Amino acid sequence: MFLKDKQTGHLIEVLDIKELIDPFNPEFTGRLNYGEDLPDPEKFRKENVTFQSGEPLPRCWVDPHYRDAEIHHHA
Repeated sequence: MFLKDKQTGHLIEVLDIKELIDPFNPEFTGRLNYGEDLPDPEKFRKENVTFQSGEPLPRCWVDPHYRDAEIHHHA
């Protein structure tokens, strides 16, 4: 899976999907995908990336409290 860096537009290959979809983890391990040499993996902040289409990541991937209002409503 590839995401896009908001500032540079460079593609980032996601190396750990579990980190990406974990709402309690603000970062994921990836690798920039440009140039001739494959760069070393590094951490990227979820707030700095989008899907290639420009859409933001789903809220359930970035906000551990995305269902709090729903839970409190039914309590």
